Amino acid sequence: MEFRDLKAQYQALQQEIDQALLAAVRDGAYIMGPQVKQLEQELAAYVGVKHCISCANGTDALTMVLMCWGIGPGDAVFVPDFTFFASGEVVSFAGAQPVFVDVDPDTFNLDAGKLEREILRVREEGTRKPRAIVAVDLFGQPADYEALERLAERYGLLLLEDGAQGFGGRIGGRRACSFGHAATTSFFPAKPLGCYGDGGAVFTDDDELAARLRSVRVHGKGAYKYDNVRIGMNSRLDTLQAAVLLPKLHAFTRYELDRVNEAAALYTKKLADIVKTPAVRDGYRSSWAQYTIVLQSAEQREAVQAALRERGIPTMIYYPKPMHRQGAFAALPDHEADRFPVTEALCARVLSLPMHPYLREEEIDRVCSALRAAVQAL
Repeated sequence: MEFRDLKAQYQALQQEIDQALLAAVRDGAYIMGPQVKQLEQELAAYVGVKHCISCANGTDALTMVLMCWGIGPGDAVFVPDFTFFASGEVVSFAGAQPVFVDVDPDTFNLDAGKLEREILRVREEGTRKPRAIVAVDLFGQPADYEALERLAERYGLLLLEDGAQGFGGRIGGRRACSFGHAATTSFFPAKPLGCYGDGGAVFTDDDELAARLRSVRVHGKGAYKYDNVRIGMNSRLDTLQAAVLLPKLHAFTRYELDRVNEAAALYTKKLADIVKTPAVRDGYRSSWAQYTIVLQSAEQREAVQAALRERGIPTMIYYPKPMHRQGAFAALPDHEADRFPVTEALCARVLSLPMHPYLREEEIDRVCSALRAAVQAL
């Protein structure tokens, strides 16, 4: 059994992907070829924003936005404590300080009430200037953008949606990657929409920001390639990756997103009486980058994971260590463990189960039966 079965996806889409790759190779436009522009147009239309600017990976996408916003030394950027390292890494890379914030125990996303307390604390402290919020759509479910957009407006902060795991999610009629002042996503192979290498994108309705981003991704170019008007970086999406993503995007919108929601519903139906299953808020839709349960303790998780492994069932732990405990952030202030009780508990107890659009019902049954047996044996 595969944790995320990219081989099954390729088998289902082999003809379309092979044709797309061969066409790109025959065209010979390997850098910024026509497939890149087509993909950007289709992604922007799907998300419902004016601009999509593709780039080399999701981390670069975050970095480019912070560069264009002028985030730097002396600035404070608020980041969830329960997330992948890149969400905070890019803040430190820009020379600013990430301020970690605890998360909601049910959605695992940024807790708006705790965020406001952190904003007020940093303002009162006076040594750092609050500038931005990085909100992560963890495991596929969008963060609480109604509350977060309200806080950003109230305190004059920029809001960046980190939709690396959230592409395809939705709140009401708005899709993930359409929230805040800008949004990013990742096309890492295991993401809801993944390519066959690295890739990423930024989404925005801001014309000026979009123009700046297109400049920054190609060494800060101006009117032409050798007219460099700002410091930039080399972060272009390969034409071959765009060629892969086009048929995958079509499959994602036609049926893959529906299938992962069906798989998640089946998991929840079979497991809700024995473990804490993921909670999707009313009016929200998840793209299920992960299906993550919460066990009662670290010891129970270790035993359950071992039992599943013995039966050939892969699992993953996202994430075993809070951001505030990462060694790279050891020199930062605000690291008292009692400020992050939810994150501390989740890091010790979460376990992600196999999840992808090609997961068969009999495979879900196998996972659930093994998990139930493991929990009942403890």
